[in-house]
Amino acid sequence: MARRNLFQPPPLPSASAPEPAPAESKPRFPNTGAMSGVKSTLKDLSSNAVREIAVETIEEGGPKDRLAFSDADVAQLAESIRQHGQQVPIMVRPITEKPGYYRVVYGRRRLRALRTLRIPAKALVRSLSDEEAILAQGQENSQRLDPSFIEKALFAAELSDSGYEPAVILDALAIDRPMLSRMTKVARTIPEAVVQLIGSAHGIGRRRWEELADKVRGHDVDLKQVADGADLGAVATSDDRFARVSDAVTALLSAVPEAKTPPYPARAFRHRDGTPLAEVKETARALTLKVSKSDQPDFARWLRDNAEAELTRLYEAWRSDKTSG
Repeated sequence: MARRNLFQPPPLPSASAPEPAPAESKPRFPNTGAMSGVKSTLKDLSSNAVREIAVETIEEGGPKDRLAFSDADVAQLAESIRQHGQQVPIMVRPITEKPGYYRVVYGRRRLRALRTLRIPAKALVRSLSDEEAILAQGQENSQRLDPSFIEKALFAAELSDSGYEPAVILDALAIDRPMLSRMTKVARTIPEAVVQLIGSAHGIGRRRWEELADKVRGHDVDLKQVADGADLGAVATSDDRFARVSDAVTALLSAVPEAKTPPYPARAFRHRDGTPLAEVKETARALTLKVSKSDQPDFARWLRDNAEAELTRLYEAWRSDKTSG
């Protein structure tokens, strides 16, 4: 039997026969043992069926895995719950220092909707550590909500900034280390305020977010100012809002004249005994080393014959300095 998800209610035991011991299964995420702590909590899950909990006793803290939802989203969900009832329970965990109070693990939008209706929340109660709660939150959203790249990137960066180990973040989002590095780089380059203006942009994949981050990285571009001036309120979809911001950045950078490198003056190099060696010139297209055959015919022939070996030596020395620096 496959391992049960943290947020899936356990089946009721059979009255006629004892429940068979679950067979061992291969862990879903092989890159860390963080899930072993979750497995240890499964024993007490059977006693935690769905309960009704007063919404005023549930707090919202913790890292956010989705962009802020609008009042219209909450109102629409509240109307659905009013007509059909709460179909999917939220998950909460007890707050140790505040008996009788809980902190939401996932289901923040449902919790907001239930608060507007002033009715109790149907909730799964789990005694989870911070790491286990993050894993459960990531599992539920990855499997049910399909968050966009930028939502996952912001979530990963917030977890990293909050001190969670990379192994826990990898498990929570089911990603590898290179992807985690890409996500955090984008999230730390593009201000969250700009992402909030754009929205979740489900149709905008990783590559286009990385391209936008690359455009502004290293340039004196105030992306928030660009987004504010792009009249995003008149754009219907978040994908189109992303495109408008990206196009505005491209136009801004193309309008700024590229800084010209001042010409490198030609320099004549001499040995310490005064013997002329070579002249170095630089243009926009090339760096030229000129050895005078009239001044140093023997050295010119030797340099011609040994140019490959000497240039290779100089290149390796440059690369070594670059790596160590």
